[in-house]
Amino acid sequence: MDIKKGLKEAFRKLSAKVTLDKESIKEFLKEVQIALISADVPVKLVFELTKKIENSVFEDKIPPAISLKEYVLKKTYDELCQLLGGEKPTIELKKKKILLLGLYGSGKTTSAAKLAYFYKNRGLSVGLLCADIDRPAAYEQLEQLAKKVGASFYGIKNEKNLEKILELENQVKEDVLIIDSAGRNAFDQEMAEQIKRIEQKIKPDEKILVVSADIGQIAGQQAKQFDQVLKITAIFITKLDGSGKGGGAIAACHQTKVPIMFIGTGEKIDQIEAFDSKKFVGNLLGFPDFESLIEKIKQAAEKEELKMEDFESLDFETFYKQLKAAKNLGPLSNVLGMLGLSEVPADLVQLSEQKLKKYEVIINSMTKKERKNPKLLKESGRIERIAKGSGLKVEEVREFIAQFNKMEKLFSGIKKNRGLQKRLEKVLGSKKINEILDNFKPN
Repeated sequence: MDIKKGLKEAFRKLSAKVTLDKESIKEFLKEVQIALISADVPVKLVFELTKKIENSVFEDKIPPAISLKEYVLKKTYDELCQLLGGEKPTIELKKKKILLLGLYGSGKTTSAAKLAYFYKNRGLSVGLLCADIDRPAAYEQLEQLAKKVGASFYGIKNEKNLEKILELENQVKEDVLIIDSAGRNAFDQEMAEQIKRIEQKIKPDEKILVVSADIGQIAGQQAKQFDQVLKITAIFITKLDGSGKGGGAIAACHQTKVPIMFIGTGEKIDQIEAFDSKKFVGNLLGFPDFESLIEKIKQAAEKEELKMEDFESLDFETFYKQLKAAKNLGPLSNVLGMLGLSEVPADLVQLSEQKLKKYEVIINSMTKKERKNPKLLKESGRIERIAKGSGLKVEEVREFIAQFNKMEKLFSGIKKNRGLQKRLEKVLGSKKINEILDNFKPN
């Protein structure tokens, strides 16, 4: 079972009940247990969590201002946040040296580039140092990634003397230095000795362990092994975009008492987030994350040089610009998730992920007038001409128009959703709401 689907369904069922009794609460907690255990969260932690909720609900005095149902849901949410990360760690934007650790397959080298992107995007200069003397092509991979993110690169090709490579630290002038160390298929003494040598020479301010979400609760065992050798300061969990075991990895790492500082939400360099358990749990349960969404829209608009007039009316021409900006927003499913829109048709979710290029070709095959006035496509012969010009079938052009209409209808519905607007008010203040809703169009 997918952890997101299981938890959302459990919350939905409880929310739909008119009255609650002891049996319905126990049934709800059982569904929570199944969702968490199926996602590879350690069984002991799961039962501890549900026992806490049960004791609190049945024994504590419930505040008079809220109902029993609200109390059960809020208590479960709070305990899930505590299980999956606890308090949000502070990320200091200052001069520092970061040592990355991890086994093969964790995505450590890519994570080094993602960290470089994260700090560069916040105004700090970054250098990447290749201290992996074991893995073939490690030097080339990190060098290419450094160029991709605009970071300085330090390393000595084919050099096997680790100490000689570490001497390059003296040349570094950047604010943040990220050192990519060697990995192994499994934790061993040779790797332990190697990372100790790096620590003694570099004296890193942060020692971040990179673990993959798809290994589930084994992530906790890895964290303990590295922590015993080097006393790690934080954890970076990768591959959280598609892993059903993500919750298990997070819970197991949190159990080691080492904070989860970053998560990777996709393969692209910019798909990195500072970990926040409240946002993570909120996403699992379908709660809107407006702050992240607005930040993503802002960054995408700036990159594609979108102007306010591009959002004033929705036509194919503005939609074309917004489709390009959507590439920088990441998967459409993530964007809709930030809005708390859980029951979205699958074909809409797949729009930006599978059909974006095809739709761009269709729009490019339209005349300027057609882009500005979608109603013109109702005239005979226009769709056939566009299909021929784009090298696609007529049915594919019609499908695009249908998707365009669906998206327009979906997002116009946001304006009419009073519950959504109230939650927006809490996050942004009432003055900004209409402006944001007016300017946000389908991506």
